[in-house]
Amino acid sequence: MFWEYYGFQKEPFSITPDPDFLYLSDSHREALAQLIYGVDTKKGFIVVTGKIGVGKTTILNAFLRQLVKTEVIPAFIFNTKLTPIDFFKLIADELGLHEPHSKAEFVLTLNNFLILCHSKGEGPVVLIIDEAHNLSDELLEEIRLLLNLETNTEKLLQIVLAGQPELWEKLKQPKLQQLRERIFLSNIIEPLDSNDTVEYIRMRIKLSRGRFKNIFSKKALKKIYKYSRGVPRLINLICTHAFISGYASGKKSIDSDIIKEVAKDLNLVRPRLFGW
Repeated sequence: MFWEYYGFQKEPFSITPDPDFLYLSDSHREALAQLIYGVDTKKGFIVVTGKIGVGKTTILNAFLRQLVKTEVIPAFIFNTKLTPIDFFKLIADELGLHEPHSKAEFVLTLNNFLILCHSKGEGPVVLIIDEAHNLSDELLEEIRLLLNLETNTEKLLQIVLAGQPELWEKLKQPKLQQLRERIFLSNIIEPLDSNDTVEYIRMRIKLSRGRFKNIFSKKALKKIYKYSRGVPRLINLICTHAFISGYASGKKSIDSDIIKEVAKDLNLVRPRLFGW
């Protein structure tokens, strides 16, 4: 395979959200810190947004890995195009509760579970919802009602929503004002800048037991940033396709011409007639 040709022990630029490859730019570090702080202080409701491919799911997976080391009880939902009852069933399954047949049964079972955890000093219980921009207004309202599960001093259920920028557009709707007002922390994960892009590539190569020096020319690195706009998923795609192209051509290093050709193949080259 191409990564062996370039001296890697494993694929360096897989697009899977592997927390082992998490690069903490200032933006990513702040998002992870807010998630940990919000849950530790049991404030109830946290929202994380970012464009496609900036690393939201990777941050969530890193967050989950942190939670495994604690007494936190997580429920991770990534399928969000659901009816309310199916949504409730997924949460129940994640928490090891019996399958509910109605909303009333689910809320009662969940409330009893949360109270029991609280009385035993276990938890907190954290509901993490990825791809939250796909949630219907109906489900967002149900989430608001779940936030009502609380004692006189703290929330019994912590909820994290992560999604694309459209999530904020939904939350801005007047009918969702009550939910929006309950947000304790919010964070927007930004793409990497040019320096972070180079460090991101360096980190992935190092973790794959490869050598950074001489694999990419300086001009190639600049082109990667130009065409990816600092979006990690696009960086991974460009680098992977560049290695495949270089391997096919018998080249041991990647120059800017290879990056430009790959960008064209991936439709990442912006037409000049629009002034881009």
